Amino acid sequence: MTVLIPFASLEASPWKNGGGSTTEIAVSPPQAGLDTFDWRISLATIAGSGPFSVFPGIDRTLALVDGPGVTLDIDGDGRFVLGEDEPVVEFAGESQVIATVGAQPTTDFNVMTRRARCHHQLGRRSLSGMSGFATRADVTVLFLAEGDSLEVSSDDERIGMVRYDAVLFEGDAIWTLEAGQATIFIVDIYFDRD
Repeated sequence: MTVLIPFASLEASPWKNGGGSTTEIAVSPPQAGLDTFDWRISLATIAGSGPFSVFPGIDRTLALVDGPGVTLDIDGDGRFVLGEDEPVVEFAGESQVIATVGAQPTTDFNVMTRRARCHHQLGRRSLSGMSGFATRADVTVLFLAEGDSLEVSSDDERIGMVRYDAVLFEGDAIWTLEAGQATIFIVDIYFDRD
């Protein structure tokens, strides 16, 4: 199954602390809440400094999408600057994280997986022209982080994407990606089997 998730069809939800907003891109199971998801992918805009919500039992990955970045103090062990030089950070959801933003907001791609049920890997790839793409995980989500458009095609399907759109893939398949200039994030989600 392949599903296009147009960003234009999604709605942002403001944070309780007023420090930003989150747009949920995909969640499993469908309609799951913050306490019941197996995995969740979202786009967050951080407009003000403050603490992150705590998610016990969750593994998290943040990737910079837009803006100057954010400084994260994780468990008081030191500061990590999520920016152009280090655009991806991983941390445990139960960690105490304090975010510090400057004068401009930052937009970040957020992947969360429930450690007892599944795990994820996030890859970042630059595209120019045509290239191949193979899905291998139980679930793969492709997100267009930068670039005006991207075409994803196989022998059976052709999907047009614009910036911040996502495509959800289930199962193995071979695809062709075509873009003038683009940056994509590829999230591979693997369910843990006993």
